[in-house]
Amino acid sequence: MTVVDALLVLSALLAATVGVGLFLRWQQNRPRRRNPDEIVDPRRLGATALGERATLLQFSTQTCGRCPGVHRTLGEIARERAGVLHLDVDLTDRPDIAQHFHVLQTPTTFVLDGRGTIHTRFGGAPSRGVVELELDRVLAPRVPA
Repeated sequence: MTVVDALLVLSALLAATVGVGLFLRWQQNRPRRRNPDEIVDPRRLGATALGERATLLQFSTQTCGRCPGVHRTLGEIARERAGVLHLDVDLTDRPDIAQHFHVLQTPTTFVLDGRGTIHTRFGGAPSRGVVELELDRVLAPRVPA
């Protein structure tokens, strides 16, 4: 292999790595809709109940640097809305929960309705505005078809 060939291979690998990194960064903090098949059981998470109208379910770890800021933001949003609860679950000693919900990064936030159905999932630190929009969508009255 010549030096030119080696440089071309390295350049291609670098371009592919940067491309994958940019794609993953673009995906982060964006809401992803979930299949509403699963109902979250609050007892499994160590809670007594979910919010009457909705729950902001945050998964954190002790070493997460962005989790305290997300915790404050979600707590403020929940306090401003009647029937909405913010529940923060520390996954540090609960790999079973992380595996069940496929949590690969913290913070990860779910927006649940009053029944506990997962409507939206955020990986990373979502902005306040995006969380509020998704929560408004969940709280909107359903019009029968």
